[in-house]
Amino acid sequence: MKLFSILIGLLFSTAALAQLPNANTLKAKINGEAFQSQPRRIRIGAYWWITANTSKPDQSLRIWLGSYDHTEGIEPGTYLVVDADKADSKANKAKVQAGSGYKGLAVIKYVKETREPRMEYHVGKSQNNDETVVVKKNADGSLEATFSGVLAGSYWKEKSSATVFGGMGRLMNKMEDKVITKTTGFDSSIDPEGNGYKQQSKKDSLVLTEGTFHLPLPSKQ
Repeated sequence: MKLFSILIGLLFSTAALAQLPNANTLKAKINGEAFQSQPRRIRIGAYWWITANTSKPDQSLRIWLGSYDHTEGIEPGTYLVVDADKADSKANKAKVQAGSGYKGLAVIKYVKETREPRMEYHVGKSQNNDETVVVKKNADGSLEATFSGVLAGSYWKEKSSATVFGGMGRLMNKMEDKVITKTTGFDSSIDPEGNGYKQQSKKDSLVLTEGTFHLPLPSKQ
């Protein structure tokens, strides 16, 4: 009964975060399975972050775009997809300098909850495979992009110590994060890395195909 009461309180406390109007769209196939969401976009430093999330199970597909000249908006052009863990390396930056034909760098990351509630994850990260994200601007000012590629896959499992010592507090934090993700459209603490999870030995590849996103303008998402 206590857990039920806490969950009810959590749902009411997050009701004010109801999904904001959002005309953005993102579609892709991941290992042949359709993924569709209404993404949000946020600027973090020199990068624009397109974050698309779904629930049941929790999934997050994120694309970072950064122009070599640090343009404030998302500019049309071809962005080179690079290693998600070493995006800002000197070698990657050198590839997208003026005259290279690239507008900037892109990073793609996919996270899927494979055991509830956020006990295990399947994670995919872009690599240096000479793949691209191509952004075009329409006559009405909206942005269209196409992308595809192969992500390096890894598996993550919650550490026993995190489960035991985290107890009810950790469980409630997970439930709160799931509600926030569902109601706002922004991912909340979905990354397993550095968050009480251990990477497993199993590795694979995730094939990303038919990727597109559409961002109408003007927009505050």
